[in-house]
Amino acid sequence: MDPRVSFITLAVPDLDAARAFYVDGLGWEAALEVEGDVLMIKVGDKLVLSLWAEAGFEGEVGPIRRGDGQVPVTLSHNVPTREEVDAALELARAAGASYVGEPEEREWGGYTGYFADPAGFRWEVATNPGPIGQAVLP
Repeated sequence: MDPRVSFITLAVPDLDAARAFYVDGLGWEAALEVEGDVLMIKVGDKLVLSLWAEAGFEGEVGPIRRGDGQVPVTLSHNVPTREEVDAALELARAAGASYVGEPEEREWGGYTGYFADPAGFRWEVATNPGPIGQAVLP
């Protein structure tokens, strides 16, 4: 697994406020927007900042830490194939990841799984067939 970050995903309590700050306030351009769900902004050559409404985040990743739970952010490592998703998750398991979830097909057409680093930060390993997913591949 090569060392890179493809997406930085932040769970936000108010997506409209996040959009107002990043797009309207900072002048960053939305690369993909699903009203009430997610706002994605290319922040580098192969790097996307994904601002995700908390409800959607919690539905896929797990409870946000409000005391117990997950830190409301994931880092994503995108790969071209399902086999590479499986291999990266197995590598994380072998490296001692504190959590490794089984990968699964997602309703948006991708195939993803998660692992946690020693501090508990969740990494998504994904193959994303859409244009935004293809844009982050090397």
